[in-house]
Amino acid sequence: MAKTIYTCRECGGSNAKWLGQCPHCKAWNTLDETVAEAAGPATRNTRFQALARSQPVATLSEIDAAEVARTPTGQEELDRVLGGGIVEGAVVLIGGDPGIGKSTLLLQAVDALSSQMKVLYVTGEESGAQIALRSRRLGLSGQQVRVLAEINLEKILHAVDNEDPAFCVIDSIQTVYSDQLTSAPGSVAQVRECAAQLTRVAKVRGCTMVLVGHVTKEGALAGPRVLEHIVDTVLYFEGDTHSSFRLVRAIKNRFGAVNEIGVFAMTEKGLKGVSNPSAIFLSTHGEPVPGTCVLVTLEGTRPMLVEIQALVDSGGPSPRRLSVGLDRDRLAMLLAVLHRHAGVSCMDQDVFVNAVGGVRIGEPAADLAVLLAIQGSLRGKALPRGFVAFGEVGLAGEVRPAPRGQERLKEAAKLGFSVAVVPKANAPKKAIEGLTIHAVERIEQAIEVVRGL
Repeated sequence: MAKTIYTCRECGGSNAKWLGQCPHCKAWNTLDETVAEAAGPATRNTRFQALARSQPVATLSEIDAAEVARTPTGQEELDRVLGGGIVEGAVVLIGGDPGIGKSTLLLQAVDALSSQMKVLYVTGEESGAQIALRSRRLGLSGQQVRVLAEINLEKILHAVDNEDPAFCVIDSIQTVYSDQLTSAPGSVAQVRECAAQLTRVAKVRGCTMVLVGHVTKEGALAGPRVLEHIVDTVLYFEGDTHSSFRLVRAIKNRFGAVNEIGVFAMTEKGLKGVSNPSAIFLSTHGEPVPGTCVLVTLEGTRPMLVEIQALVDSGGPSPRRLSVGLDRDRLAMLLAVLHRHAGVSCMDQDVFVNAVGGVRIGEPAADLAVLLAIQGSLRGKALPRGFVAFGEVGLAGEVRPAPRGQERLKEAAKLGFSVAVVPKANAPKKAIEGLTIHAVERIEQAIEVVRGL
């Protein structure tokens, strides 16, 4: 009978029996039963053969550190998230919900790159005929795209040796298995070993490798957490599958910024980049509506305008606090600040806050817009047309500056907004044409400015 062990999907640590908490990383309910691997000499040699070819020790100041060359993928929004394009020898892990468009986007990128370099698309979930059918539907030529339908790691590595591609997609890493391990595809041991082998090949051959990863029902990447440590870049696909818009966000990037975001629209011809994403996140009201305030948020290097909506209604003895796209705990804190420092009480009211378009806002610069939207809904008075706001609100009622305020204001002016309430530290020294700016230091000042508009 095969011996079984219990392996943690978070840290990869193993244990002889099942425990509720991993003894290595202290995570709860993460131990999965797997078949113990025989520690034969062949397995040990395979795992440590990369160490035998280690480079000699060198002085840091003497190491050549030229700027990495980047190749555009043909998808401008994807290039933005990657930091300007693909890097030779880099390993990218991309995850997202089923049907959100991972394979579609990568097939479009592979087809665009095939005119510049040799490419290989390895599919473990679909047949070659299914890939060809999708390619025809998207209107791609596919004349120079090499496709392999295989899930065996050794055969994939042999095909990479023969084809010698400069860009390779593995769709997906959870379907790949190695003959040297007896566990099933998708297990912790298989995912860890296959990812390590593919990463080693990418580094040795200088081939850019893209691994497609499954996600759990909580939205995290499936498999061991060490998978995210092995790769150079981790991208997440976000968005509702019922909506035509998708967001690609970088969680980790060794060759670029991790706070960039790419916006795509799903069309009949595949995913198309959205050059002006502010149009998605702004509702189209005929007349100003109470409880709405436009926020100028910052995603990486890109200022975006997002509409914040608030609804305040009588809640009875147990009022609710609900937010979509914003931190719920921060909402409760902001309501306390609004009551204590501005005299606006919502303690017996239900408060609902929503960021339009399904975007998630994590920066505290949204505080001022949230409070002004709540105050407008409570009073039943709409903010004037063309109004924007941004700024962090502290527990003492002060309005703190947001980073890169000048760029936010210029973006708002470019899109036709005419009135802005901003932190005093973000007030521009030189007037911005067409934009009236009210600089405030405290939340009560912002409330007074809005009441006078």
